[in-house]
Amino acid sequence: MNSENHDIAVSCRSIEKSFGNNENRVWALRGVDLDINVGEFFMLVGPSGCGKTTLLSIIAGVLTQDSGDCSLFDNNYAKMSENQRIEFRGKNIGFIFQQYNLLPSLSVVLNVAVPLIINGTPRKQAIEAAKELLEEVGLGDRCEHGISQLSGGQQQRVAIARALVHEPKLLLCDEPTSALDHDTGVKIVELMQDLNRRKATTFVIVTHDNRIFPYASRIAHMDDGKIEYIE
Repeated sequence: MNSENHDIAVSCRSIEKSFGNNENRVWALRGVDLDINVGEFFMLVGPSGCGKTTLLSIIAGVLTQDSGDCSLFDNNYAKMSENQRIEFRGKNIGFIFQQYNLLPSLSVVLNVAVPLIINGTPRKQAIEAAKELLEEVGLGDRCEHGISQLSGGQQQRVAIARALVHEPKLLLCDEPTSALDHDTGVKIVELMQDLNRRKATTFVIVTHDNRIFPYASRIAHMDDGKIEYIE
């Protein structure tokens, strides 16, 4: 961790989530309890289908649990309207995906600026902020390039900059290194950890990639919809 502050960023209590009905019902989460501290570099690991991504989606506020409570920075999703939830997510959460989800029709700098522009930041100011962050992730000289001109590792750096540009309190990452070769994956997670330390942003990372486990502040091991143990 990068701080002595043990305030809670994410609090999950008795989270249950199922899909389907009656005899077709499948339980994805079976009573998950979890606290993640502000400033942690926290990983959720376990076999495919164990509930990691479902839990991440509930923390993100894009899935609603069947029962239990999920709060981010003392804000309970259950007490928010849909519009309040969308606004809260837009201001406080950033996302990094396995497949980058960049917009090929836009330049690198515009891809990074998009979250600010959506949140109402004037275009010129948004582009300046995007350029500063691209410098931080080592792509200051690629601002006007197209996405197709970048390597996989460079595209993931753009995705990281885009996720951080609106200065979220929480960054949620779904398999951020699995599409990358070993050396590039290690460089990406080292970059993420450096940003975590310098910006005090809380990271929650779903991963199968055991190469990056040593970078975690703590690791929650999941299986069959439950957290088996945390180390």
